[in-house]
Amino acid sequence: MSVKSQSLKKLQTRQPAPASSVSKSQDDIAAFRLQITQLQEQMDAWLVGTGLNVESFTASVTDLLVEGGAFKISALVLHYDDRVVKFVPVFLYGQGVTRCVEATFHKKGHVSSLGRLFMRSGCVNDWTFTLPGALSRPGQSFDKSTFFGLILAILP
Repeated sequence: MSVKSQSLKKLQTRQPAPASSVSKSQDDIAAFRLQITQLQEQMDAWLVGTGLNVESFTASVTDLLVEGGAFKISALVLHYDDRVVKFVPVFLYGQGVTRCVEATFHKKGHVSSLGRLFMRSGCVNDWTFTLPGALSRPGQSFDKSTFFGLILAILP
């Protein structure tokens, strides 16, 4: 074995193996689940004293970039009489974003998009909100004001 080969072999044994795409996607799914839980807790805090509560249900997200092509995750819903606002995860990986949640308004069988919440790749670990059809724009911070603007649709 040449000196060069020996040196390369030593270097390879000292460097940690790159993370597999399976463990990376599993880590990202776990982070997504945690962020949905934190989002629900934040919404609950904003709703204190309003009489409204955020409930969760299980949704399935299809994403061909994860092992198995799909995973289960919590989605969030607010009810008021026959009106509903849902926050449903739609994908884990997208161009320039990770973790996407679709906000929709439901009333008597009619469903309309209110917008999407994203985690931007390489940016602050906060949700941003983008109106329907405006994927290319950076969006605005998803804060208390934005949240109440969205749920106005369910109030009479």
